[in-house]
Order: sequence, then C-alpha cells, then structure tokens
Amino acid sequence: MKSFPFISLNQSLGLLRVFTCLLFLAHAVVRITGGTIERFGGFLNGKGFVYGTAFVWGITAFEIIGGLLLLAGYFRKWISIGFIIMLAIGIIIIHAENGWFVGEHGSGGSNTAQY
Repeated sequence: MKSFPFISLNQSLGLLRVFTCLLFLAHAVVRITGGTIERFGGFLNGKGFVYGTAFVWGITAFEIIGGLLLLAGYFRKWISIGFIIMLAIGIIIIHAENGWFVGEHGSGGSNTAQY
C-alpha cells in the first residue's frame, strides 16, 4: 500500500488546474444556456459600466477560451493573472455587497439570508 500522500505535488497541482478550468467553463456555459447574459449586462450598466452586455460576453469568452487554454497548459501565467483580476473585480462589484451565493442567476446571497 502506498504511503500518504497518494499523489505527488505535480499531480495535485495538475488536478487543481483541471478542476479550476472546469469551474470557469461551467460558469460560462451556464451563463449562456441559462440566458442570463442580458440580465448580468443590465446589472453592470446599473453599476456604471458602459456596454454591460458586451462586457459580459467578453467575460464569458475569456472564461471559455482561457479555461480551455489553461486546461491544455498554454499561457498558464497570463491566463491565471486574467482570472485573478476577473475574480477580484467580481468580489468587489458583486459579492462584497450581496454575499457569495448571488450573481446573474438570483438575488440575495449569504449576507441577506432570512433566519
């Protein structure tokens, strides 16, 4: 029987990269298939962004293209920096005010839960 840990550090980091990519891809696909791009764009327009819907399409395209490139192992550093910036902006614009479980798919969030 193998001793703990069962996988190497490189294997662990590879799995982390794969599952992170899958999360970004799923996030983009749900936005497209759920038809929430216009609603999210309207939300960004309300926050002062110009061309909110076009901005959301850009985010969605980056999540798909960047997720696939990161999954394949290309441009890892640059794509990761882009994802970090995108996540930081999302935390500031959406989640700091409304909680973690909110976005273009609903309202409320963990900060506004009714007890």
